[in-house]
Amino acid sequence: MPLLLSPPRLAVAVLLVMLAGCGNSKNEVYIEKPVDDLYNKAMDALVDERFSDAAKTFEQVESQHPYSVWATKSQLMGVYSLYEAGNYDQAVIAADRFIQLHPGHRDVGYAYYLKAICYYMQIVDVGRDQRTTELALRALDDIVRRFPDSKYARDAKLKLDFTRDHLAGKEMEIGRYYLNRAEYLAAINRFKRVIDNYQTTTHVPEALERLVECDLALGLVKEAKENASVLGYNYPGSRWYQEAYGLMTGSGAPAEARQGWFGQLVSSF
Repeated sequence: MPLLLSPPRLAVAVLLVMLAGCGNSKNEVYIEKPVDDLYNKAMDALVDERFSDAAKTFEQVESQHPYSVWATKSQLMGVYSLYEAGNYDQAVIAADRFIQLHPGHRDVGYAYYLKAICYYMQIVDVGRDQRTTELALRALDDIVRRFPDSKYARDAKLKLDFTRDHLAGKEMEIGRYYLNRAEYLAAINRFKRVIDNYQTTTHVPEALERLVECDLALGLVKEAKENASVLGYNYPGSRWYQEAYGLMTGSGAPAEARQGWFGQLVSSF
């Protein structure tokens, strides 16, 4: 029959096990370090491009000295370090935390900017899912709305152009897929979305020409003429102008010296 330990003996045994475990532990005893030492260590790691180490050390500044002025600075520098380390998801989380804790901070615009750039850096080719691209679009637009006169807004506007062009490219890819499968109504919806939502992108001329193709395939001559006219008026020198002209007239591209072809089209129907 096994011998059971009485409560006092059990307590002593547990204590001995705990002490033995502590004696064999390799964990260092926690020692709080001066805030300036920690912050300088983090900055040194940042300068040396050891970004993951910098992020961890900035986190230590905040955890060991949460009420110091360096804690807030370390939060923001931690976001930057995570971004530079390519740890974009964690950087976004850290940026959101800074924004929530310090909505009125003088550098909160930088936190918004870093968040947007983290999404922007993850934009993938148009053949893949564009969820991150849409997040980048919203985040960049948020900067322009909140900080319209800032340097962050100026850069965000440039990146917005690329982001919108990228999303329009995805719509065009889907539209061409439907067009090649003779699913004309589905294709029309995609091409119209490009024209309505991404008017300043490079994809609009092709979207108009593809609408002409779809309209003619469905026997919608009036609609084809209208889309061709818009294309000719706004993009007379484009390749898609020539393609649409050939579709509408059954001939090649118009000579440059002739009257505007959209005017000829209108008068010929």
